[in-house]
Amino acid sequence: MSSIQTLAVVGHPIAHSLSPALHSAAYNCLGLNWKYVAVDVQPGQLSDFINSTDSSLRGLSVTMPHKVSALELSDSIDLIAERTHSVNTLRFEHGVDGGRSVTGYNTDVAGIVNSFTDAGVVKASHVAVIGGGATASSAVVAAAEKGAEHVSVIARTPEKALFLEQVGQQVGVNVSVHPLETMETLSPVDVAISTLPGDVELSLSPLPRTARATLLDVAYNPWPSKRGAQWSQAGGEVVSGLRMLAHQALIQVRIFVNGSPCDELQNETDVKVAMFHAVGLETL
Repeated sequence: MSSIQTLAVVGHPIAHSLSPALHSAAYNCLGLNWKYVAVDVQPGQLSDFINSTDSSLRGLSVTMPHKVSALELSDSIDLIAERTHSVNTLRFEHGVDGGRSVTGYNTDVAGIVNSFTDAGVVKASHVAVIGGGATASSAVVAAAEKGAEHVSVIARTPEKALFLEQVGQQVGVNVSVHPLETMETLSPVDVAISTLPGDVELSLSPLPRTARATLLDVAYNPWPSKRGAQWSQAGGEVVSGLRMLAHQALIQVRIFVNGSPCDELQNETDVKVAMFHAVGLETL
């Protein structure tokens, strides 16, 4: 294997990604001579991209629209990826015979949970998830980890989000799917998670909410997002998707370095500070 390990974040579009800044800060702090870059991979081309790489490729961070493809390309997956049906991290093992095994992980759930912990959200009773794609499944599982009793999924195409009801069953939380037009008929939510891209125009003003309800908008470019600004102006708490990105990236670094999302890094506190500072965040 090449002495210089390479890693990348793949998605489309990808030019805005701050993952290279996060990961480069981590590997510099750890004293590892690893290269981490952003690669624009067109929809449906993830397999071709992976097949074009050599044995120096250690891992990939995977973002839209490749999270389902990453699941399909994995030889094995961790429990969170199994529950969410979504993979955002691939780690490669290269054999002496030239073979390659691929393990898929989901670090988005940890990113969401830890972001809410930073914001002081200890427990969420009624959670609204806006959007019905791969990240929405991570939001449902994260809501369950925060003790949610019910998750209301609000989707532009509700029939495509019905699989989230099964995701909820697997993690012990009741999930109902609703079209956008019925948002205002829901009971008040104390936590909302928007999984929509930043360029999607959607007002959350009609969504009933409790006083000081917290919104996590996974989109972070530009920031503040229009949704976040509206939510804040109405008196709610807002958590940037950049914080989620940083938290999940730390778990990815554990995977790439140690081969496990659970094994802490050497000097992890210093690594976390370096990563967060690289994107203008304070650790809490």
